[in-house]
Amino acid sequence: MAKYLVSTVETYRVDSESEVEIMLEQAKNAKEFELTKYTSEKKETKAKGEVVDSYYKVSLHKAFNDIKDAYTEVEVIYEVG
Repeated sequence: MAKYLVSTVETYRVDSESEVEIMLEQAKNAKEFELTKYTSEKKETKAKGEVVDSYYKVSLHKAFNDIKDAYTEVEVIYEVG
């Protein structure tokens, strides 16, 4: 039985806007998938009215196969480092 990965959505926490830009450029130029959509949103954590942490939430929507004509097998490996 063949299984084909069609698409994924990956969500990342990124420290700076410049890192977001680098990440998006790499995703746009990737050969392994098509970047179909992305979002970037600045988030802040506050305590007693003061910002104690800020970061960017980045979501990448990646397409690997067309659901109607899937032909590429994709192996997904998650590594935590």
